[in-house]
Amino acid sequence: MTGKRAFGLIGAMALLQAPLVQAQTAPSQVQSFARQTVASGKVPGIVVTYAKGQAPMTVVTEGRMADETTAPKVNADTLWRVYSMTKPITGVAAMILIEEGKLKLDQPISDFIPAFKEMKVLVDPAKDLTSRPATRPITVRNLLTHTAGLGYNIITKGPLLNEYNRLGINPAQVSDSLEATARPVRPASLEEFANRTATLPLIAEPGAKFSYSIGLDVLGRVIEVASGMPFDSFVNTRILQPLKMTSSYWTVPAGEAGRLATEYAVAGSNRFPIDPGLTSVYLKKPSFPYGGAGLAMSARDYDRFLHMLQNGGTLDGVRILNPETAALAMSDLLPPGVDKTMLAVMARDTGVPMGFGAGGSVFLADQPGGAGKGTFGWSGAAGTFSWVDPKNQVRATMMVNILLAELGLKVPVRAAVYADLAK
Repeated sequence: MTGKRAFGLIGAMALLQAPLVQAQTAPSQVQSFARQTVASGKVPGIVVTYAKGQAPMTVVTEGRMADETTAPKVNADTLWRVYSMTKPITGVAAMILIEEGKLKLDQPISDFIPAFKEMKVLVDPAKDLTSRPATRPITVRNLLTHTAGLGYNIITKGPLLNEYNRLGINPAQVSDSLEATARPVRPASLEEFANRTATLPLIAEPGAKFSYSIGLDVLGRVIEVASGMPFDSFVNTRILQPLKMTSSYWTVPAGEAGRLATEYAVAGSNRFPIDPGLTSVYLKKPSFPYGGAGLAMSARDYDRFLHMLQNGGTLDGVRILNPETAALAMSDLLPPGVDKTMLAVMARDTGVPMGFGAGGSVFLADQPGGAGKGTFGWSGAAGTFSWVDPKNQVRATMMVNILLAELGLKVPVRAAVYADLAK
């Protein structure tokens, strides 16, 4: 064998034994979005899940469960406080009872909570508590769509806010320090919460105005009276367990604390922890189950809830709602002629007119290059965000936990999801 030929064989063998160099693919737009969001310092960690049709869910993760470099990396099973993303789940619970004939959409809630029989409406909410009798009853529809005339301590101002605070009408838990002052005055049961709420005047005539509210929390009491079982038990047995949402908790078990992300707040340019995962207030039983803000969940679990809605009420052979009921839940249920000023402000970043369904907003038109007409979803106070787009058979969930901060993530994450799915 000549030296030249031997060298050629040796070279060829070396090439065969060398590891193959993989062509580098550019990150998807969702991956780029997640990386930039963490790199910019907006959040310590983020999880985005999305899917089209029945394709497997894509999971994009970046960063950690807390700021510490020793904190575990986030994943699809990390637990997050979803706050108001609990509302669509409560809405679907009510729709189950509507389908069964135990509730009617336009039924007065006083049929279930007699304290709401004779309500009063503030004459001038900004001035004082002077009120007049309401001319219409509060209905199930009103509770679902924030048109009952109820307030919210994160929205309401003036004398009525003082009354909400005095009576402990604060259906949410945030941290041990805030619970130390909130819990002693908060009602100890859902029944007492609803009855106390009924003693206060409304900010507007029922059905007249969209005003973000504790409506879904009051609806929790309606659900437990109509169903004959505790509200949280109804949600657990009729939604969470059948859908195998095994990482959705009203109270996070001590053994799962290691999966709970730390919650932060922002002051100026500083971020500070307000509810560390390992010692979270969510490890303690709440005053009562909060239908508007109570759940801690994983992105994987929330995707299963959205997937059920995307499929018209069914998932993996389990039916939660009939197709027509699921469609009704995701349709515009707002009363005719309602003042939608506040809703328009809350949805201004979508660029499309907005309605409201069973605990979530509804697109009334297609978003150019994005979500289709009929897209249903909502967000949470700590930055979580989700939607299901039945027209395009798309669903997506974003999980972060920075309380009441203007993070500016909704528009870019939605754009990134649709851009990746269009490839």
